Amino acid sequence: MRRPRPTRARRPRLPALAAVLLLATACGSEHADTTRGPGAAVPAPRGAVTDPPVDGVRITSVTIPTASPTPTESPWLVHADRLPGDSGISAAYQVTNDGDTAMTYTVIFTFTTSTGEVMGSKEVTVPSVEPGRNTSGTIDLGVLAPGASPVTKVKVAKVTKVPADEAPSETGPCPASGVRLWADDGDAAMGLRVVGLHLENCGKQDYPLDGYPELTLLDDNREPVDGIRVLHGGDSIATGTGYDDPPTRITLKSGETAVSGLVWRNTTEAGLEAVNVPYVRVRAKPGAEPVTVAPGLDLGTTGKLGVGAWKRAAR
Repeated sequence: MRRPRPTRARRPRLPALAAVLLLATACGSEHADTTRGPGAAVPAPRGAVTDPPVDGVRITSVTIPTASPTPTESPWLVHADRLPGDSGISAAYQVTNDGDTAMTYTVIFTFTTSTGEVMGSKEVTVPSVEPGRNTSGTIDLGVLAPGASPVTKVKVAKVTKVPADEAPSETGPCPASGVRLWADDGDAAMGLRVVGLHLENCGKQDYPLDGYPELTLLDDNREPVDGIRVLHGGDSIATGTGYDDPPTRITLKSGETAVSGLVWRNTTEAGLEAVNVPYVRVRAKPGAEPVTVAPGLDLGTTGKLGVGAWKRAAR
């Protein structure tokens, strides 16, 4: 009779997930396990970002999927599988208010290649960050254009911030003033700049207008800028801007909108210092609640800014 062969004791095996985590820890890699199939990647722990904050805004981590072209290694990249129809590229950010007034932040993030070429950008508004507090969020790139170069970094490209009680609003709850005021992205051609100001009556009462918006030009610290003449009428800068007409009395019913415009040139003369005005505090009429917009006036050395009279918006 044949004796049964003694059974060999088997060495215990780690579960696949634990093995992946041990491998990632031992090698210092930020890549997840790509052998487990789509949707099963296990991101490595997120590393700290060393880039300094820009005006209170910093990126805390970046996620780049393994399905995209392999980016340059960086200790703060996290890799995950691409979602269908989406690049899967995103960045986590934090906004910190070190001031003494609640502020609303508008941030532009750019998604770039290793050489700094911009493959996409996203704008985010973070409302009412209280003094001494911070808030966090995530921004997604979305779909990359076909043939786009691999994204390897996300940057804070621009930050504007205004007092929360003076923040412009195009949508959302109607302010206590009963009107919304905001600036559009504007147009630029041959050194001429035009930015529209929009005023909507979102309240229940009629809102009369007769004249020009009242403007206060502000620097980066939102302090008044001296030495710039504010002129009435777009034709004080250039004709044909659409803001040349004299003021007429109009009354906005609930839901109706009026427009005005800021007009300037960015001409610069040699030997003179160019002036840039990031913010403009706008009052729709004398005594109205102020709203601070951020049109970024690159006034060059012209020393002047034109403003159009309020007129009823075209429907």
